[in-house]
Amino acid sequence: MDKKSEHSDPFYKPPASIHKTSAEIVSEARNALRSLKTQRPFTPREEQRQLFGVACSRTSENRPPSSFSLHGCSFESSDSRPVSVTRLSPLDHRPKLPVPPANEEESALSLPKPPLDPVEVRRISSSRARLFKTATKGNFLPDKLTQPDAVKKRLCLEGPLLKTGFSGRNEDGGSAELNVNCHCKSSVQLEEHETKQVEQMSGKGTARSAPPQHVSEHDLTGRDGRPSLCPSDPDCTDVSSKPGLEFGHLPESETEAEANYWKEKITPLLNELDPDHTEVSIESLCHACTRLHQALEEGNMLGRRCKRRALILKTLYRLVDIGSDQLSLKLAKVILALKVSGKNLLNVCKLLFKISRSDDNDLLFQKYSMFDSLLEVLQSEDLIANGEAFLYCLGAIKFLSGNTELLKDILAKGAVETLLTATLRNLADLPQSRSKFLHSSAFSELCVALDQQISDKDVCTNIARIFSKLSSYNVCCVALADCSRCYVSFLAALNKHQKKQDLVVRLLFILGNLTAKNSQAREQLFTAEGSMDSLLSLFHTYYELDIGEKQMKGDGKAKNKNEKLPSAVEDILIKLIRVLANISIHPSIGAELAASENCVALLIRVLNYKSVDECEELVINTAATINNLSYYQGQNSIIKARKLVVAELLLKLLISDSMDGILEAARVFGNLSRYQEVRDFIVQKKVYKFMIALLDAKHQDVCFSACGVLINLTADSDKRALLKEEGGVQKLMDCLRDFGPSDWQLASLVCKTFWNFSENITNAALCFGVEETNTLLALLSSYLDEELALDYSSGDLREYHRACWEAEFRPVALQLLGRIQSHHTYLESLPIAS
Repeated sequence: MDKKSEHSDPFYKPPASIHKTSAEIVSEARNALRSLKTQRPFTPREEQRQLFGVACSRTSENRPPSSFSLHGCSFESSDSRPVSVTRLSPLDHRPKLPVPPANEEESALSLPKPPLDPVEVRRISSSRARLFKTATKGNFLPDKLTQPDAVKKRLCLEGPLLKTGFSGRNEDGGSAELNVNCHCKSSVQLEEHETKQVEQMSGKGTARSAPPQHVSEHDLTGRDGRPSLCPSDPDCTDVSSKPGLEFGHLPESETEAEANYWKEKITPLLNELDPDHTEVSIESLCHACTRLHQALEEGNMLGRRCKRRALILKTLYRLVDIGSDQLSLKLAKVILALKVSGKNLLNVCKLLFKISRSDDNDLLFQKYSMFDSLLEVLQSEDLIANGEAFLYCLGAIKFLSGNTELLKDILAKGAVETLLTATLRNLADLPQSRSKFLHSSAFSELCVALDQQISDKDVCTNIARIFSKLSSYNVCCVALADCSRCYVSFLAALNKHQKKQDLVVRLLFILGNLTAKNSQAREQLFTAEGSMDSLLSLFHTYYELDIGEKQMKGDGKAKNKNEKLPSAVEDILIKLIRVLANISIHPSIGAELAASENCVALLIRVLNYKSVDECEELVINTAATINNLSYYQGQNSIIKARKLVVAELLLKLLISDSMDGILEAARVFGNLSRYQEVRDFIVQKKVYKFMIALLDAKHQDVCFSACGVLINLTADSDKRALLKEEGGVQKLMDCLRDFGPSDWQLASLVCKTFWNFSENITNAALCFGVEETNTLLALLSSYLDEELALDYSSGDLREYHRACWEAEFRPVALQLLGRIQSHHTYLESLPIAS
């Protein structure tokens, strides 16, 4: 004990031990180096749902509209069939009557027909006429010429054209409707147009006999799905012209069972869905749509398998004009199930997008399981061919994902595995989604997307928002840190879009999260090519912007009480400085940054021009970064060279009303007070009085930082008396009594301060005071009883407390107790203080 008491080196000097315990490492980190936390950038929710938000960088000329009108006529009857670039015009003259046929065989091929009945023409509604307006853009000829023998059998009409049009087969095998009575100037011109076509198809201009007066819509379709004009075909029968009714002529390859199923199951439902059939309610139409979908599914007729698919689509398209969101969702579900493509796919996606713009419809999407249909489009359709349809489809899902009540449902449908950018940004908020992000290679895929779309500000911003949310969680942050390409991707995006503030602030927030607890991430970011040049260039750019904003507002003018949040520029500086503070924890990186004139100069400038009242978080982050850099005392350290300048700036923090600011200033003084010049400055500027006063703060971190300064101050023999003048001895004992059992590191720091203070002790009572000495002896004896001392701790922290007690507190407490006890014999002969 006597040998220990003779050891009197000041405790501010670092120990020469070779091996450090875990508690010593924790103690050093607490003394000097700390990672910083900050709030995630806030994205305000848009008041109105739009395909592209107000912050979108795309001009209105370069993007599809968020608002548009959509009617039944917008859909094409000829689904997925390419439209011919050749537009047929009506003939402006009546053809001459053909020469009578030379024989009976030729007379069987006669074709001329009377014009449309004016009554029938008037029955065609304008909306229905518009529905098939695209027919005039197509080619009325079949895909290939029919052989003359087949033409002789089929090319006849039974009567005048009805309000329905021709039905042609598309390239998928499904029927594609073509209307021939839209956009014609007169029924006479239509007749001439038809005559011309048939002559082209048959290759002859011979006369034909007049057709019968009645023909159904489906009678115009032959067995191969092409226009059929043969009344002499034995399969042709006289049926009603109403869509959805039974057709006597069966499509090619349709079996008798399929025909019966159509007649018994599908035709009645199509009749119910025909708005011209009878006045029906929205509810009954919705119910009929549901039953139609079920019937098609049961009959294995979904997709493109249905032989009369075009007729179903035509019936459904007409119902869009009713304008009911509930009905439109039902219609869209069936239409998508029938696998439309081209313009019709685009229109149905537009329809769903339009309905999703109202949050009142959110629950309808959930009720009708529309997420399945939307995701099916994204999974099965060709992105290149249907880019605009994908855009509206994703827009609808994006709106719906903004509803927190629907997020779980969207996630359950496998949305994470299917979607990207704006919708994933919303899904990233859901706790259950994190595991899917982690196990679906989403991080690496998003980094690839960021690289490929580096010029697209909106895509980059959406990806940054996803990572911003996910990196706030430790498990996701670790996974992202392991994705080595992310650092290069983030730096490239920062360089490309330096002035896009909402993107920059999120990328910096992500980098701050990655480097907060991961030493490997700090090293990877620092070693990425041009990383420090990029970050410091960004620092300088936004420092200048902030200076400009401050001059516009008025120099030294503090924010209003209601203006608590940092400005956009200030927030970027906060996140950027946090990155510097975090990477400086790495020993080699910290030493290099401490030696960077550019880095230290920018930090000092921020501390000089910005006050706590203007932006507290920015000032505190700056002070914390300087504190981390001040830990490195190499010969090239700029902090070391400008230590008095920094100390002068810290005085503003000490006299501020911000306890966090005061605490950060005390931490920096704890590192800088290792230099004699700074200790003299502390005495000259009465800084030590602030430190002693902080011992009354009843806050462990504040007391810890204040003790750090007082330890170094008491290393100078001419400054020890200052501790007793201001009642510092009693306040230190109060800290030992109040915080010792719960914080053995702080208790160790108090004992080190007392050790320095009592270096040349001759009488314990004269050094500490009689009452203080007795109190100190009692506390040290109590705390050195291991069983009693560790009774204060429990649970998961018990082992940590034990390590701190053994490595931090016990050695210095034994030394101090031995020194006091060696001079304790004189206490009884001394007069008791009054």
